[in-house]
Amino acid sequence: MSNSSGETKLIESVEEWYKNFGSTRQKVTKLHFFLQDVNGGSNPTVLKVIEASANSATSFGQISMLDDLVTEGPEPDSKKVGRAQGTIGFADLNDTALKMVLNFAFTEGEYAGSTISILGRNQIFQEYRELPIVGGTGVFRLARGSAMTNTYSFDTATNKGVLEYTLFVVHYEC
Repeated sequence: MSNSSGETKLIESVEEWYKNFGSTRQKVTKLHFFLQDVNGGSNPTVLKVIEASANSATSFGQISMLDDLVTEGPEPDSKKVGRAQGTIGFADLNDTALKMVLNFAFTEGEYAGSTISILGRNQIFQEYRELPIVGGTGVFRLARGSAMTNTYSFDTATNKGVLEYTLFVVHYEC
């Protein structure tokens, strides 16, 4: 089976990165951005895939997919940085807590083409939450670290929310 030119270049680029891995230094990058979360209307960015049982006070079992716009500022028309894409599931019988599998796919700026992956528990009614960074690609290959999040705003009339994220990403200089 033959590889396409783009696939071959990607494989060669990653292989070269790993050949030089021993001589690379770790660094910490702080990122700050906002997610534009739309839970209804004609253009939702969060789509419920599985309903919770009717008798669950914590929405246990509900699963949703999301594809939120990531922006520099809290306003929806702020400069676009990328997309936040993933799966969220209500995973606690006694507390309203999500299991989040979330990828930040950067499409603009110095990190365009790179991703950061988060996998963890998000107790959405706590003011501030910490989630683990478990990986990444591109500039953030082999990333780890912490993502802090809070609900910046939520409009119950429109079901639109703005989530603020501050990431401390440990990764390698290339």
